[in-house]
Amino acid sequence: QVQLVESGGGLVQPGGSLRLSCAASGFRFSGYVMSWYRQAPGKERELVGTVTIIGTSINYADSVKGRFTIFRDNARKSVYLQMNNLKIEDTAVYYCHAPRLTLWGQGTQVTVSS
Repeated sequence: QVQLVESGGGLVQPGGSLRLSCAASGFRFSGYVMSWYRQAPGKERELVGTVTIIGTSINYADSVKGRFTIFRDNARKSVYLQMNNLKIEDTAVYYCHAPRLTLWGQGTQVTVSS
């Protein structure tokens, strides 16, 4: 079955860190660019960033540059989003996306609150 499954969301205080994971199955993961998106309540879904097939992370949203890092492990068929120095405005549902497959995960909730 072709799917993406995110995990790792939760509640964290401002300034804290979280690592999101996205496990891929059903396709040759190493050959696909992967992206993370997020959608906050009442807002459009926005691109957080992208990792190329060779592992270069690109296209970070201005709001997360210097705080978030995307990386992949092709052996584990997984892509990760390391989020540091989290802010209240980072609260959103985070989605893993394989653009060429128009494939989305189910999303994982990240809530930043004191």
